[in-house]
Amino acid sequence: MGRTRYEFRIDGPLTDEVRAAFADMRIVEPAPQVVLDGEVLDESHLHGIIAQFHALGLTVVSVLPVPDTPPDPETQERP
Repeated sequence: MGRTRYEFRIDGPLTDEVRAAFADMRIVEPAPQVVLDGEVLDESHLHGIIAQFHALGLTVVSVLPVPDTPPDPETQERP
């Protein structure tokens, strides 16, 4: 597993402590869950993030890799 972007859905809302712990992730709060997404370096890093959620008392609803979006042919540079 190389670097992959992941989306983590957890039951919200988030405290300031949790926001600080995951400051390197994008946080979106579509109630009733919170979505955090960020780059995961490897499987060990992924398990560490999940363990940190649990240590902070958060309920993890889902963990999904975010697929790479294919380039849009309309926005690609042409030679």
